[in-house]
Amino acid sequence: MGISFQEVSHYYPGVKKKQYTIALDNINLDINEKDEFIAIVGKTGSGKSTLMQHMNALMLPSKGNVKVFDNVITPKKNKNPKLKKIRKRVGFVFQFPEYQLFEETVIKDIMFAPLNFGFSKEDAKKNAIKTLKLLHIEKLANKSPFNLSGGQMRKVAIAGILSYSPDIILLDEPTRGLDPKGGEEIMEIFYNLHKETHKTFVMITHDMDIVYKYATRVVVLNDTKITYDGNSEDLFKDDTYKNNHLAKPEVLKLVDYLNEKCGYNLDYSTHTLEELLEKLKEVA
Repeated sequence: MGISFQEVSHYYPGVKKKQYTIALDNINLDINEKDEFIAIVGKTGSGKSTLMQHMNALMLPSKGNVKVFDNVITPKKNKNPKLKKIRKRVGFVFQFPEYQLFEETVIKDIMFAPLNFGFSKEDAKKNAIKTLKLLHIEKLANKSPFNLSGGQMRKVAIAGILSYSPDIILLDEPTRGLDPKGGEEIMEIFYNLHKETHKTFVMITHDMDIVYKYATRVVVLNDTKITYDGNSEDLFKDDTYKNNHLAKPEVLKLVDYLNEKCGYNLDYSTHTLEELLEKLKEVA
């Protein structure tokens, strides 16, 4: 097991003494070390970001504990020497990660995290070059990260996480701020890496089209509790998605329309418009 939440609750302190807001309420959740591409979804304020920040100990639980590989995170706020070890194994790609770039060249920025985690300078550089090639941005190696386009900066920031090869990778709204083509390109990079390496990815997103295309498992949060944990097809088959304030993916809206107006009998195993076109060719 990669990450395990055991009856975890998290409270944010209020303005007045003994006043608090519940962000997570009695969460039990297991995430495998390998072969999962999980989407965490829910309306704004449901607890998604708080949940994710517990996965590599950026936040400590108020109650319960989180087990990350062999390390147990408890509510105790003393300094924990295992935190660096946890964060080496669980990488976190924040919203707008490009805001965290600071080195004078791209390759130095990508080398920073491996060096911080104890890699030799030679290994850090080797990993940085490998990651640059993976993201098809090797030509940017010696450029200033501040002279790049927004999409290029996003790739450089992501390369900084991938360069130390964490076992589990957390993505907080990975396509936010990108145009549709740039967002699709970033998601394809993550999904192909997941397929090639079997690494587990966990992402927060509000885009149900991304959820339906990529997620092998969906965890729904609603008002601080997990209300659904399963595959995407079952989530959208009935009113479960509506009850959790989610929208139906566009491809499924089209499937519903074709079934209703044209008399087709298409099921929800179609996850992209391309797949739907192929099915329609078969039917025709």
